[in-house]
Amino acid sequence: MQIITDVDQAEFPGPTFLTIGNFDGLHRGHQRLIKELRHQANMLVKNSSYDRAYVGLLTFDPHPLSVLRSDFPLSLLTTPQERLILAATAGADLGILQPFTRQTSELRARDFMTLLKHNLGLHTLIVGPDFALGKGRAGHIDRLTDLGQTLGYRVIVMDSVNWQGESVRSSRIRKLLQNGQVRIAATLLGRLYHASGPVVLGDQRGRLLGVPTANLPIVADKLLPLDGVYATRTQIFDEDVSLSLTAASNTHAASTKTFDSVTNIGVRPTVNGREQRFETHLLDFPPDGVSGDLYGKFLKVEFVERLRGEEKFDGVDALAAQIQKDIRDARAIFADSMLGS
Repeated sequence: MQIITDVDQAEFPGPTFLTIGNFDGLHRGHQRLIKELRHQANMLVKNSSYDRAYVGLLTFDPHPLSVLRSDFPLSLLTTPQERLILAATAGADLGILQPFTRQTSELRARDFMTLLKHNLGLHTLIVGPDFALGKGRAGHIDRLTDLGQTLGYRVIVMDSVNWQGESVRSSRIRKLLQNGQVRIAATLLGRLYHASGPVVLGDQRGRLLGVPTANLPIVADKLLPLDGVYATRTQIFDEDVSLSLTAASNTHAASTKTFDSVTNIGVRPTVNGREQRFETHLLDFPPDGVSGDLYGKFLKVEFVERLRGEEKFDGVDALAAQIQKDIRDARAIFADSMLGS
């Protein structure tokens, strides 16, 4: 994927088939937009003298709400960089990470669309039925269509996507995760929900219980599922592929292996914890020939199924026994679903 970090500075030839939005989660509905963009781009190349047409996704950093309503708490499914990585996987070959400021919010729809036409070679804009942009959201579908006739681009409107009888929306996926319903959330996302980050030093209580854990930092604004214990899958990387823009250019960053794992999110009441922690125990790790030292590595943890809520046990022996049961329960889930490594 080619990355553009500011349309103002871009000089892209096009023709570009573009969609614009926050795309939090890059769920099935967003993926369908990208699929339609690719179809339309391919049709242009087939029926014209163009050798190539580009599929692009424009998203904003920071999230517009963090600028326009700084008091509004954000619970994002994906960072802006993660959205580009997922878009590349879905078939986009151009990612625009557009800075959002109060000045951006004051741009008129005509000015922004003119910028896209001149700097990106905009050919076609594909959006959902509720889409609007520009100052006061005055750039609604009819306005953008009229501008397209003047500036030389077309607008295609796609209906919202339903999946198994449910509307696919980022807000619904957030609610599912906040209730711990990670399996249902995965059906709407089209993939397992994940969190990622560098392995950081913990208090090493897991080692004393015979279940060493890798600790990940809690990332501000990144939504984590409801506190509790989860069957998860964990990939190990040498670089932070979920936060680096370079990863969007190389969607095949090498990971050593995927491991079945058990992840706890919570404050650990049995040991009188106070701060939320994210701890992952990799099953059957380390394998032969692989170092067991994960410090300096980056983990991508995918949530498969919730095993239980967070509990306070009568001492560390009871906690250790429950952890062993959690591991057995997780192994059973992996065996039944064939999600194991």
